[in-house]
Amino acid sequence: MATGAPFYVVVTGNPNCGKTTVFNALTGLRAKVGNYPGVTVERKEGRMLGAPADLPVMVLDLPGTYSLSPQSLDEQIVRDVLYHRVPAVPPPQAVVLVVDASNLQRNLYFATQVIELGYPTIVALNMIDVAHKNGHEIDAAKLGEALGVPVMPVVASSGQGMSALREKIVAALRDGRGAVSVKSFCKPPSELAREVSAVAKQIAAPVTPRHSFAEALLLLSDDKFIDSSGGHYPPATRQTVEAARRRLEEEGVDWRSAAIESRYSRISAIQQAVTTDRLVAAETFSDRLDRVLTHKVWGLLVFVVVLTVIFQSIFTFAKLPMKGLEQGVDFVGQHVGALLPPGALNSLVIDGIIAGVGAVVVFLPQICLLFLFLGLLEDTGYMARAAFLMDRVMSKVGLHGKSFIPMLSSFACAIPGIMATRTIENPRDRLVTVMISPLMSCSARLPVYTVLIAACIPETKVLGFVRLPGVVLFTMYALGILVALVMAWLFKKTLLRGPAPMLIMELPPYKRPLARTVLRHVWDRAQLFLTQAGTIILAINIVLWFLVSYPKNSEVKREFDLQRAAVETKTFPGLTDPKAVAAAKADALAHIDIEEKGATLRGSFAGHMGRALEPILRPLGFDWKIGIGIISSFAAREVFVSTMSQVYNVGGYDDTEEGTQSLAAIMREQKRPDGSVIYTPLLGLTLMVFYVFALQCASTVAVVRRETNSWKWPAIQWLYMGVLAWTLAFLTWHGGKLLGWG
Repeated sequence: MATGAPFYVVVTGNPNCGKTTVFNALTGLRAKVGNYPGVTVERKEGRMLGAPADLPVMVLDLPGTYSLSPQSLDEQIVRDVLYHRVPAVPPPQAVVLVVDASNLQRNLYFATQVIELGYPTIVALNMIDVAHKNGHEIDAAKLGEALGVPVMPVVASSGQGMSALREKIVAALRDGRGAVSVKSFCKPPSELAREVSAVAKQIAAPVTPRHSFAEALLLLSDDKFIDSSGGHYPPATRQTVEAARRRLEEEGVDWRSAAIESRYSRISAIQQAVTTDRLVAAETFSDRLDRVLTHKVWGLLVFVVVLTVIFQSIFTFAKLPMKGLEQGVDFVGQHVGALLPPGALNSLVIDGIIAGVGAVVVFLPQICLLFLFLGLLEDTGYMARAAFLMDRVMSKVGLHGKSFIPMLSSFACAIPGIMATRTIENPRDRLVTVMISPLMSCSARLPVYTVLIAACIPETKVLGFVRLPGVVLFTMYALGILVALVMAWLFKKTLLRGPAPMLIMELPPYKRPLARTVLRHVWDRAQLFLTQAGTIILAINIVLWFLVSYPKNSEVKREFDLQRAAVETKTFPGLTDPKAVAAAKADALAHIDIEEKGATLRGSFAGHMGRALEPILRPLGFDWKIGIGIISSFAAREVFVSTMSQVYNVGGYDDTEEGTQSLAAIMREQKRPDGSVIYTPLLGLTLMVFYVFALQCASTVAVVRRETNSWKWPAIQWLYMGVLAWTLAFLTWHGGKLLGWG
């Protein structure tokens, strides 16, 4: 290996074994995230802390899996990396196997499969504190002797044992042979062993000397192994495997179960030899908690209460920091505006950039709170309980609880939610989940909901203690979930017909959330949000400023200049006080300014676009100005806020004004030609319903295209969500009118 090239170490293990916590501890929570080439499975890697200067170590975090027989895209990646089938990833120089000490026998199945591949391997025996609480004492030295590789007891969540693990990794890399096991944990019948040896000879270029036999054993014993490998194996290998299976069947050997039974027999013996069980209570704290939190009635009620508290808190706790950010944006706008001379540049910087981007940035506290709560749910283990609870509901529409985890992730962003569907084994169920995940109200909708609730929904209380804005926000999220379930049922009955799958999943133990992990997650999402505000949204706002400001009409300007001149020379009968006369002139000039801005906007490029769309939107109660916001937000939903800021010219900083009004305050003042208020509670609800369902996110469309490898499904998704948005907004508007809410 060339001097300075990093040594690759992969971290692998079962789901919920603390694998990612070990990875975070090794890399200091600073990892580069991307995708493996050709698939949407997330690739996370980072440099190991404390590695010697002459031995740089790159740590790769593999997805969780229960065996090397893949059932999903995630598990295929684990298999392909360990078999060196991913061109962008070099063969591992060492493997860190994370094993949950509290579930030793189950974890050792995958661990022994990996050890048999012949890599320099270190077992990180994680959660030894949990095992101790459960009454299990594990002899790490004896376990290492049985496995033939070093076993390092660790508690990754607290950092216990991590320094020793790093030192062992460095030692294994310096002397790659010292940590290689020569043991086999599967002793199949002689007939099966004979056929495995014959198939092993056809496997080209093994990564390790013992690699071929382990791979051949999987080829023979797993009937899906070849199909999940694409075109990796030539037809001759497939024919050899099929012929070997026929011979085994003739000899009375069950090639599907013989190897599995042999491995579990050996694992059971190891587990009993290294574990001492103490007397413990029959029911653990997690068991007692699950009796309530997974109960078919109380569990659902708790889940609803948890979500309600989250949405109420987002409004309550974010209010002060949002006000501070809003004042900060105003301060910057006023002072920058004073430095620039009047003209196009002043308008671009103040109205286009500062006001537009600032209108979105003020929602950062709410975004951070949302991700804080989601991180806490994930880190405590409650997210899996939510999936278990929702399985009863999901099964009614033809899906299982695993589909709810991507849906719940989509509350943060549909893109990682859609990518999370790779853990769903059935391709049809995965595709249905992809199609409905964008119906979850993501964080990009939060600024839209917030500004519309602030502008349209009164600050009253429901039942005397729950604030109406929080109830409305919760209703929007619940509406997305409800309609997503209906659409899942329709897809499973029509385009993606199939039986309802059975849920098989593991509930991880409850654990105390790690503050540094949760806060790091919040920080990463905040950075991403600000990056979008500083790049994508900034670029869109510059384009929008041009569209709302041009073309200039000299005749319109001349007309309003004449009106201003008339006001300057106008007398005000009945007003003798000079201050009263000055105030009357200022009011008249301000009214002329508003009229001029409206006339300029109507004649602008954006005005023509909004008017072209108005016939489609008028039945929903929307005018052409709202149409401009809807058009612009197809790039990203949150752009609606900055667009409305520019359309209503929030941030029109003036030497005679003390600050600026918020966008919500300006929207409340908007009136129709007949004098009626535009942003009523009914219109706010209608517009929010539209944004619940409309697929206005170009990035999501691109990810669905990449996930499905076709433009067919993104097109269907965009169309059905568009029809849903228009239809349900129409029903909301006219239903509200019939009920007298207008």
